[in-house]
Amino acid sequence: MSLLHKINRDTAPRHIAIIMDGNGRWAQQQGEDRLFGHNFGVEAVRETLKAAQEIGVEYLTLYAFSTENWNRPKEEVDGLMDLLVRTISGEVEELHESNVIISSIGDTEGLPTSCKEELEAAFERTKNNTGINLILALNYSAKWELIRATKQIARLVKSGEIELDQVDDDMMASMLSTRGIPDPELLIRTSGENRVSNFLLWQIAYAEFHFTEVLWPDFKREHLYKAVLDYQSRERRFGLVSAQLEKNT
Repeated sequence: MSLLHKINRDTAPRHIAIIMDGNGRWAQQQGEDRLFGHNFGVEAVRETLKAAQEIGVEYLTLYAFSTENWNRPKEEVDGLMDLLVRTISGEVEELHESNVIISSIGDTEGLPTSCKEELEAAFERTKNNTGINLILALNYSAKWELIRATKQIARLVKSGEIELDQVDDDMMASMLSTRGIPDPELLIRTSGENRVSNFLLWQIAYAEFHFTEVLWPDFKREHLYKAVLDYQSRERRFGLVSAQLEKNT
């Protein structure tokens, strides 16, 4: 029996972020090259998106390509860029029909022209939809994001547009790629690695982490359900103690 019926939709996370890891190792297990794994990882994205829609998740952020990924072999990077273009182009109509909003975070200006064009077309096609927001983290780095935000605030202080004392959490959040998007309540990483790899460092300050040994191409709907159930089993205190939470309920 599916785990879906055990999930309380009323307390499901509004925003789930996923570090999709393990494509290369999965491909090696099949005796294939790394791009073979990346291609099969697309089906895991489809499954995860559908599961998130079933649960009632409002935002799903996928770490698709980091700034560090440019250091991989050129053949793999070129293949990833080609896969990105083909996937967006091939999936956008179905996503639109499913009421999905497509958006991105990261330094997309650093992507190849073909990728930027497909992304812009997808954004435009789905911008009026009202369903889940699928956020692709592309050419993304949390350190880049925080440095950029800090520079923006410094310029405002230097120009006299704001006072130093006005700089607070809300102002910093408004300068990030994710401005207007609630912070993730749940961060999932596949493949057995237990690190966050320069992903949403500001935004995951109070996120619950779920690490799984499953390699990304093998990640199915039931794995997302399991992660959400794990999240719902935890007590989220935000610096308080249990007695304070009980008093406030």
